[in-house]
Amino acid sequence: MNQGIDILPLTLDRVGLAIAGHAILDDVSATIPRGTRTLILGPNGAGKSTLLRICHGLLAPTAGQVRWAAGNGRPRAQAMVFQRPVMLRRSAIANVAYALDLAGVRGDARTTRARAALRRVGLDGIAGRSARVLSGGEQQRLALARAWALEPSILFLDEPTASLDPTAARNVEATVQAIHDAGTKIVMTTHNLAMARRFADDILLIHEGRLVEHGSAAAFFARPATPIGRAFIEGELS
Repeated sequence: MNQGIDILPLTLDRVGLAIAGHAILDDVSATIPRGTRTLILGPNGAGKSTLLRICHGLLAPTAGQVRWAAGNGRPRAQAMVFQRPVMLRRSAIANVAYALDLAGVRGDARTTRARAALRRVGLDGIAGRSARVLSGGEQQRLALARAWALEPSILFLDEPTASLDPTAARNVEATVQAIHDAGTKIVMTTHNLAMARRFADDILLIHEGRLVEHGSAAAFFARPATPIGRAFIEGELS
């Protein structure tokens, strides 16, 4: 059962990030609700990953504010998986157990939860194998298992299938869907329109650091509200 569901919704209030006078994000305001699968879309360099890191608390905005229902601080009931996850120099199960140890889970409960997480992502058969020799798809599923074991209320995913072959990408997408089905809110960046059409419930479209559109995925793909949205769907922005 996921913990701390009352941390949502997440509100972005005129969030901006500037580095050396250069605006990476500018005046982004949105409310990200519980329950739905939210995808942040945009061309390369639009600011998607930066926005995700601000939401997770890895970056502090230089303007505006990030607010959670549980308060303005960074709540513990969240996790993040990156496009190229960091694997520790230990076994697959030890990678998951380490994350649980950091979260304060001890003894038999830690081992039980680590094994259950590997089983849910289909990696229980290679629990003892070194994480660093796994394939890219297996490493991504291990990173998802490591996050899922923490029972987060919200999981941030940064282009989780971008560097994978089609079979591995489908396996990762199925795992993300299973995490969503178990009750975890998904917020994911991608520039893959096919995945977004299959997976998204609501869309945030970022272009040149600004939020261009925010609404239901069905409405966005049927009738984008802006010329930039139409250009993105038609493949004219990359």
